Amino acid sequence: MASPVWLHQAGLIQSAVALSPTNIFAPQATPAHEIFGVSMLVLGITTGIFLVVAGLLLFVLIRYRHRASGPEAAQEPPQIYGSTQIELSWTVIPILIVVVLFLATARVIFSTEQAAKPGDALDVNVIGHQFWWEYRYPKLGIVTANELHIPVSDPQHPTPTYLTMSSADTDHSFWVPRLAGKMDLIPNKINVMWMDPETPGLYLGQCAQYCGTQHAMMLIRVYAETPADFAAWAAHQRMPAVADPAAAAGRAVFEHNACISCHTVAGTVATGRFGPDLTHLASRDTIASGAVPNTSANIRTFVDNPNHFKPGVLMPQMHLNDHDLDLVTAYLSSLK
Repeated sequence: MASPVWLHQAGLIQSAVALSPTNIFAPQATPAHEIFGVSMLVLGITTGIFLVVAGLLLFVLIRYRHRASGPEAAQEPPQIYGSTQIELSWTVIPILIVVVLFLATARVIFSTEQAAKPGDALDVNVIGHQFWWEYRYPKLGIVTANELHIPVSDPQHPTPTYLTMSSADTDHSFWVPRLAGKMDLIPNKINVMWMDPETPGLYLGQCAQYCGTQHAMMLIRVYAETPADFAAWAAHQRMPAVADPAAAAGRAVFEHNACISCHTVAGTVATGRFGPDLTHLASRDTIASGAVPNTSANIRTFVDNPNHFKPGVLMPQMHLNDHDLDLVTAYLSSLK
């Protein structure tokens, strides 16, 4: 059972970092709470080691700060050739510390990985790409990109979200510190993690495995929503893209260029899989995997020159003239 002192310390740390969107000391899901507990244990043990070592060093510096003078200064100090008790202490104590940390970490690993999956858990397939995230909801028939929407979980009736992860190219790592630990996405291998957010909100994360030139701009946005809000979002995502009729000319330009080779827009001839699904692009808060806000101006700039926001991105320049660029921008901006 945690002592009141440590509980108070944990409360202070959580309060101090509550405003940080990517801090492990402000957990909001069961796996993150487990990691937080191990982190506090490690912090407590290492703090104790530091205080002991620093205290002994300070004692020696103060106790023996004066140098001997005269004949005593030439004498060799007493030689100690060994102490069984001291040698046992600095051997056994570190071993015990390592064993405690190992067991605590193993407990968290097994408690999270071996947790029973409820029948009504939400399943999401997460596919890492250079340099964006693809999210597929197999039970709901939804495909989206870069912004993951999941429901909050009621502790009385847990409804966690299980993420089945893989990679389309190289190694990636999915990390949302306030919800769960890191999980690698590796080609030809399936990894699974789960999270059960306690409160609605936006939780930010990052690809934590170097995957190429735009690794730092492969951002993660997780929207934890109430069950009602999530159901409304899912219903909207299952609908065909509703473009502004005035943007029909932009759709024609989009469908007659290479855009359809890489992107999908449900209900159109665009069925590409190399780039993000754009069916409901206008309903997202950001573009370019969270790099910039989703505005018409930013969409136009990104279509015209993707390297402007993400140097090294794999999307090529489309080389559209200004007229066609304006039409495509209007069409994409209308995909609600």
